[in-house]
Amino acid sequence: MHYLISGGTGFIGTALVKSLLGDGHKVTVITRSPEQTILGFGGTVFTVGLEKVGQIVEGIDGVINLAGAPIVDKRWSEERKQLLRNSRIDFTRTLIEQLKQASARPEFFISGSAIGYYGSHEGGAPLPEKSPPVPGFTHSLCRDWEEAALGAEKQLGCRVCLVRTGVVLGDGGALSKMLPPFKFGLGGPIGDGQQWMSWVHLSDEVAIIRFLMAHKTLFGAFNATSPNAVTNEIFSQALGTVLSKPAKVRMPGFMMKLLLGEASELLLEGQRVYPARLLDAGFEFTYPDLDRALKSVLQKDQP
Repeated sequence: MHYLISGGTGFIGTALVKSLLGDGHKVTVITRSPEQTILGFGGTVFTVGLEKVGQIVEGIDGVINLAGAPIVDKRWSEERKQLLRNSRIDFTRTLIEQLKQASARPEFFISGSAIGYYGSHEGGAPLPEKSPPVPGFTHSLCRDWEEAALGAEKQLGCRVCLVRTGVVLGDGGALSKMLPPFKFGLGGPIGDGQQWMSWVHLSDEVAIIRFLMAHKTLFGAFNATSPNAVTNEIFSQALGTVLSKPAKVRMPGFMMKLLLGEASELLLEGQRVYPARLLDAGFEFTYPDLDRALKSVLQKDQP
């Protein structure tokens, strides 16, 4: 099969591309750095610029759209917010238009989204895909991103799956940013630690995408999170235990607000997301429990 992937050099995208290549599929990565991308995958991928997708003449069996600027790296100035929107919404619209120009008719269009769709929920009620969102920037960002992706159904005639991903745990990504203070025994909960963290192991994230690729009856929104979300307090304790370090140095909420401004809501507020539709479809998580997931990443001798 031939798959077209955006965001293929990102944390999730790299793992997905390697998984597909390992099974003998052809992968074309949308990139602005073709030489670097080809080198990064050892010459095993093809590349194309977004503006050249419309010139692809070979058939594309499926599209996985994972492009988007990092959301928590910087303060959300109005300029940054616009960049976050452009890199997701405008990119997705342009990609679909380019595919239409190429007369591409992929079987599926799987597009990234995030649990930010639900906004910040207080309390611990599980949130399946049908849960109503709380208005805010993250909700409007994900809502408009998903609406842009749904354009592939009308314009390309393919099924569309929307992957609402939580905090992805793997060798890199969000976990790599959390580790330094914990390794020095200076880690701990953020704020009161009662905010929920909905997480997923990188291996399961890739497996979820591939599950959606393979099952032709599935479409719509899917929560890509473990069924066992935890509070930030419990996450911090588990991470400290795996590292054999104390995890009692609490990061005050006001410090996060000073550092990140409005973007601090991603760390100080949360939502207990539940993957109801994936479980109903028969998906089985390899790492449903946090302790085993953290050990698989941080203790290489663990299964």
